Amino acid sequence: MEFTSDDARAHFDAVRDVLDGAVVGLDFDGTLSPMVDDPEAARLHPGAPGAMLELAEAVRAVAVITGRPARQAIAMGDLDALGNAMLDRGAELFVLGQYGNERWSATEQRIRSPRPPAGLASFERELPSVLRKAGAADAYVEEKGLAVAVHTRRMQDPAGALQRLTGPLSELAERHHLTLEPGRNVIEVRSGQMHKGHALRAFVAEQEATGVVFGGDDLGDVEAFEAVRALRADGLPGLVVCSASTEQPSLVELADVVVDGPAGVVELLTALVARGPAPAG
Repeated sequence: MEFTSDDARAHFDAVRDVLDGAVVGLDFDGTLSPMVDDPEAARLHPGAPGAMLELAEAVRAVAVITGRPARQAIAMGDLDALGNAMLDRGAELFVLGQYGNERWSATEQRIRSPRPPAGLASFERELPSVLRKAGAADAYVEEKGLAVAVHTRRMQDPAGALQRLTGPLSELAERHHLTLEPGRNVIEVRSGQMHKGHALRAFVAEQEATGVVFGGDDLGDVEAFEAVRALRADGLPGLVVCSASTEQPSLVELADVVVDGPAGVVELLTALVARGPAPAG
């Protein structure tokens, strides 16, 4: 756990001073769950449920804000059971899936979701041809209902395949009025009307939060990082946490605290609710 500046340590302390009214937003893959080659094999870090339960006794609400479909994240993280346990501790768990397009809460126990974006079905029909032409026919295509993700992590040269695909998929997405979101050996195509920054801002306002923390690890988290910084400029205590990786080092420059993957996120959440001075780092 490393503070990026003296100001960053002050931001940590400011959030702890208002923690009982603060909200915490956390990405799923790479933040709460270690990155794995098979996206369907992702699971919470073993220490995450316990840290989130401790957090529930100290904050107003916690939201998992992910690019995954909400139903998928709930199943992989056993978040329905965790949400019930958090309610018993005094805070509610929310899952804002597909960059905030979907919403689930431990109280409501159902997923609210809009219709798929116009153009997505046509994009999917043309996708196999584009993959073949780019020499990436064996890329793993994940259909999310409101988005499509093309994964190269399982391929022989993941970085090379990602580079070959970025241009053709960007052109295809633009033709169908969709947004392309590059990530850690994955390219996601979705509607551009919602992103994690919008989702986090709306969540902060809805909860009438006195402070905000967001932790993420990938390019899809940048808007949420920027939302925290903007809210902080408006006077709301806020903390940006980067679950660092060698695949996306650029996010470190936007963060107040840099931690070593999901294990470091668990450490950070534990430190937030601990009494005494901020940990060294």
